[in-house]
Amino acid sequence: MAEVDDMTTSPPPPINLDKLRSRVKSYIQRHHYKAAVFWADKIVTLGNGAASDVYWQAQCYYHTHQYHRAILLLNTHKLTNNPSCRYLTALCHYEIGEYQAALDVLDPTTDNNNITHTQPIINVPEIDDTMPIECSIHLLKGYIYEASDNRALAAESFQTAAQEDPLCFEAIHALTQHHMLTAKEEEELLSSLPLSDVCSENEVAIVKTVYETRINKYSSPNQPVPSLPTLAANADFITAQAEKLYYNCNYAQCYRLTQEVLKKDPYHTDCLPIHISCLVELKQSNTLFLLAHKMVDLYPESAIAWFAVGCYYYLIGKNEPARRYLTKATTLDRVFGPAWIAYGHSFAAENEHDQAMAAYFKAAQLMKGCHLPLLYIGMEYGLTNNPKFAEKFFKEALEIAPSDPFVLHELGVVAFSNQEYITAEVYLRQAVSVVEKSGVIMVSEKWAALLNNLAHTCRKLAKYDEALHFHQQALRLCPGVSSTYSAMGLVQSLLSDFEGAVVSLHKALSLSRDDTTATTLLTTVMEQLMTQTPAFQGDDNIPTLDLPCELGGTDTTATTNTSSELTPASTTDPLTDTHVLASSIGQPMMHSSDVGDESLGHTDSQSSALIIEDMVMDEQSP
Repeated sequence: MAEVDDMTTSPPPPINLDKLRSRVKSYIQRHHYKAAVFWADKIVTLGNGAASDVYWQAQCYYHTHQYHRAILLLNTHKLTNNPSCRYLTALCHYEIGEYQAALDVLDPTTDNNNITHTQPIINVPEIDDTMPIECSIHLLKGYIYEASDNRALAAESFQTAAQEDPLCFEAIHALTQHHMLTAKEEEELLSSLPLSDVCSENEVAIVKTVYETRINKYSSPNQPVPSLPTLAANADFITAQAEKLYYNCNYAQCYRLTQEVLKKDPYHTDCLPIHISCLVELKQSNTLFLLAHKMVDLYPESAIAWFAVGCYYYLIGKNEPARRYLTKATTLDRVFGPAWIAYGHSFAAENEHDQAMAAYFKAAQLMKGCHLPLLYIGMEYGLTNNPKFAEKFFKEALEIAPSDPFVLHELGVVAFSNQEYITAEVYLRQAVSVVEKSGVIMVSEKWAALLNNLAHTCRKLAKYDEALHFHQQALRLCPGVSSTYSAMGLVQSLLSDFEGAVVSLHKALSLSRDDTTATTLLTTVMEQLMTQTPAFQGDDNIPTLDLPCELGGTDTTATTNTSSELTPASTTDPLTDTHVLASSIGQPMMHSSDVGDESLGHTDSQSSALIIEDMVMDEQSP
C-alpha cells in the first residue's frame, strides 16, 4: 500500500514546452490546424498563460475561422496593447464584418477593453519580427475603409502602408488594381518610396522596374512596358505587356501572350480578366464558354469565375443572364471594376441608357484612377442628346488619360455635333496621330470609325481630297461597310467625279439595299450626271452603213450622209440586254425605259439604278 501511495503522490515528469511550441508552429506551417489548436490550448494552460502562447493559440483560432474565440482569448488575457496582438484582434473583427470595432482596436488612443494608450506596451520577443507592424495596421485600415466605401481614406491608408514598408506589394496592388490613384499620383508615390532604406542600389532599380509595370496602364498605352532581361519570362511581366496591347486594341497579339501565361499558370488572377476581355473582343464564344465553366467548377467563390460567365452571356447577346452573373461577381468582390463595366455594357447593348449610366457611375466611384467609366458615361450622354454633359465627362477622362485615342475621338464627335469643325479636326487628327505612333502591327477595325469621322470633318471644311483619302483608309481597315461607300460617293460628287460617285453608291446599295442615304444621293448624282453627259456621243470610227438601193433611193450622196448619223439594230442580230450591258460599260447613262422590260426581266417598278449597278459592278469585278 505504501508503494501505491508513493506512486499517486509522485509529481508528473517534466514537459518540454519549447518542443511543443515548435511542434505547434510546425503544424501551422503544414496546415494541420486542428492539431495546432489542440496543443496550443494545452501549452497556454501549462505555460500559465504566457503572452506568446496565447498569441499562437489565437493564430490557430484565426486559421480555423474561429474569429470570435480568438477575440475573446486576446481580450481575456488583456494583450490588445501589444501591436501584434492588437492587429490580430482587429483582423478578426474585420473578417466577421465588424469594421468599426476593428478601427477602434487599431486606434491606440481610444479605450478598448479597459486598455488605453497610457498603459505600457507589452513586448513579446517571440512575435516581434523585423517587418514593421505599422505597415500591417495601415494595410488593414485600408481594407476596412474600402469595405466601408470610404475610398479616400482607404487610398491614404494604403499609401501610408507602402511608405512604412516599400516592399509590401500588397499595398501597391490594392492601389493600382483597384484604380485608387490617378497616373500622376501613382508616379508621385513610386518616386517617394524610401526604397534605399531597405534595398541596395541594384535592388532599388529592380523594385522600381517591377512596380512600374503596375502603374500608368491607361494614360499612355503606346509606351512600352519596362522590362528586365532576367524577368522577361516572368508571368507578371508578360501579363503587363499583354495589358498594354489590349488597350492598344491589338487583341490578337494580346491573346497570344495571355495564352502563353495561362499555359504556365492556368489560374493567374491578374491575367484572367485580360484574357476574358480578349475573348469577348475576338468573339471566341466557345473558348470563353469552356473557360467559364472550368473556373466555376474549380473556384465557385471567385468573382473572376462569375465574371467570365457573365461575359459569355453578354457575348452571345443574352443580356439578362449576363447581368445576373455579373451581379454575383460584384457581390463576391464589391470593388471588382471590370464586372461593373461589363454590367453597364449589358444595359447599353439594349439602349437602356439610365441603367447603363448607373452602373458606369458605380464603376467610376470605385475606379478613381481609371478613365473608362467616365468615357462610357460620356458616350451614354451623347446617345441621349446631352452633348454638354458628354463633353464634361470626356474632358474628365482626358485629364486621367491624355493620350487615349478613344477619348480624343469622342471629344471630336461632340465638337462635330456642335458644328465646331475646326476643334473636331484637331481632336480627331490627334487621335489618328496617337494610333499611328502606337506601333501596333495589326490595326483594329475600331479605328475605321475614327477615320470616317475625320473624313466627315474634312468634308465639312471643304477638304475633299483629304476626306476621300480617309474614307479609303477606313475601307482598308474595315471593308464592305455600306455607310463608308455612301460617304465616299458624297465626297466624289462634291469633287464633280459623278461617275466615281455612281460606282461608290452602287457598291453601297449592293451591300445594303435599305440604305436610304445612298438611294437618295444616287438619284441626285444620276440627275447631275445626265445633265452633263450628251444624249449621243459621236464616234468618228463608226463604219458607213451600206443601204440597199430600194431603201436608199437614187440620191446616194444623201444616203451616205444620212447613214453616217444612224446606227439602227440589225434585223438578223436583235438588240438584247447582253449587248446593251456590254456596250454601255463605262457609260452609265441608260434608263430602264430604253430597253424592253421583257428582255431584261425587270418589273415596272424597278429603277434604272439596278441596270447601272449591274454595269458598274461588272466593270469593277476582278
